[in-house]
Amino acid sequence: MFMTQTIPPFSTLSFQRPDEVFLRERYAAVAAYLDAGHRLEALQAFDVVRREYESWASHVYLQFSRNTQDEAAKAERDYADRLSPVATDHEITIKKRLLADPDRAGLMEIVTPHVVRLWESDTTTFDPRISHDLEEEARLTGEYTALLASAKIPFDGKSLNLSGLVPYLESLDRDVRHAAETARWSFFEENGAALDELYGKLVSLRDRMAKTLGFDNYTALGYRRMRRTDYGPTQVAAFREKVLTHVTPLIQSILERRRLEMGWDRLRAWDEALIDPKGNPVPAGGYDLLVERAETMFRDLDASGEMAGFYARMRDEDYLDLKNRDGKAGGGFCTSFPTEGTPYIFANFNGTHNDIGVFTHEMGHAFQNWKSRDLPWIDQIWPTMEAAEIHSMGLEFLTWPQIGELVEDGAAERYRRMHLIGSLAFFPYGVCVDHFQHEVYEKPQMSAEERHATWQRLEKLYMPWRDWGDLAYPAKGGRWQAQLHIYRLPFYYIDYALAQCCALQLWLHSRADSAGTLETYRALCAKGGSKPFSELVAEAGLASPFEADALAEVVQEAEHVLLG
Repeated sequence: MFMTQTIPPFSTLSFQRPDEVFLRERYAAVAAYLDAGHRLEALQAFDVVRREYESWASHVYLQFSRNTQDEAAKAERDYADRLSPVATDHEITIKKRLLADPDRAGLMEIVTPHVVRLWESDTTTFDPRISHDLEEEARLTGEYTALLASAKIPFDGKSLNLSGLVPYLESLDRDVRHAAETARWSFFEENGAALDELYGKLVSLRDRMAKTLGFDNYTALGYRRMRRTDYGPTQVAAFREKVLTHVTPLIQSILERRRLEMGWDRLRAWDEALIDPKGNPVPAGGYDLLVERAETMFRDLDASGEMAGFYARMRDEDYLDLKNRDGKAGGGFCTSFPTEGTPYIFANFNGTHNDIGVFTHEMGHAFQNWKSRDLPWIDQIWPTMEAAEIHSMGLEFLTWPQIGELVEDGAAERYRRMHLIGSLAFFPYGVCVDHFQHEVYEKPQMSAEERHATWQRLEKLYMPWRDWGDLAYPAKGGRWQAQLHIYRLPFYYIDYALAQCCALQLWLHSRADSAGTLETYRALCAKGGSKPFSELVAEAGLASPFEADALAEVVQEAEHVLLG
């Protein structure tokens, strides 16, 4: 079993750079154990080589994200992209051998039934015939990341990247918001043809891989790559309908109230980000103050001291990269190094409330990864993504009572209200992204114009209030190009919506029993990926988003809090 109780300084991390010979030799050793009938030893050796490879690969992709303009980092990422199919081939070969053992019950007893089901799914997602396509997929997604990171948008006398433009998108001044949105979408319009070409290549590539593997289209392969073992597209489609029924009308009502309160003639797309009529609350201070006060927030939240101690070690050993800068990849994420048992948080602070949201969100991922670091098998360290997002979105809500530490003076209650509205408003957008991908991969021959028309139609369905005004590019269906998951992580996005339904339940429970709910959350984090989504949710005392009334009930309670 892998055990660690300390976090080594990030600067000291060093991982052996594998090559094809190294991988062949290490996996040959695993196979030799199996040849000799030593299954447990084979499993342990298999786990070690996977941890070593994943730690190295995580470090490579993190370093590229930290500076997409660094030629050495880019070259190493390209090398990792080329090596990845080789590593996957070895891994799938061993999984197939393990699954072929007639003593399936004995295998399940060692690695758990859930891990066996994951492996059964994994073995259908790869064949050496798609190795070159996987390399090309990685290259194209890296090209998308670099293209967005290259943005240098002239605004307010500055040259801004996309993250740097965000504060202006939330300005109290409506003209500033409009100008900022105009500048933002000008960048996408200027790069629209390249973005269309990139996505067209990715869709064709993924469709070809799926058909090579025997699937009708990429949708089935995409679900298996996401390791979904307990639900499929039918359940997801039904969930999208629930959002349309229960959430879309509520958000439309909230936005109409805001329009009247602000005295706008019409609600425009550039008005939606301004949730608070007084101005969206911002962090209490800059980066230094936030990272200092976060320790106090976690100490007040968790009387055991575990969260504060874990956070302080991450901060002090440099496992946080939170400042926005030129050349840095956009967005935020949490990665980890499974040989060390340590997570790492990557974000782009820009002085808005998003800094607080992304920080608490990624800390939720990091805390889960830390709590489950000693589970015996690498497949158990992270759960599938919809379960993982419960940890992140859940912590966003569980920190509500202490959030005043991070928010500007006197704005804690306004922040909580804004966060709740934003969480609800995410549902329609989240399912729109998911529905778009289902339609695209069902009809991979769509032209660029047809994909834009598809997004335009679905946007009007799920977000009927959206009015782009004179912003021609998003008005004709270009909004989806700014969503990195569509390019890089197909079918991921619904995970946020499913998890949000569960996170809202944690919020409701915490209103009645904050200490008890925190312990439930801690236990959920410690289970990591030991079980599938539905079982983890049930064991935490939560209703599955796929249950008939689960979404309706949390939305009704949230509506009561917001509208009385």
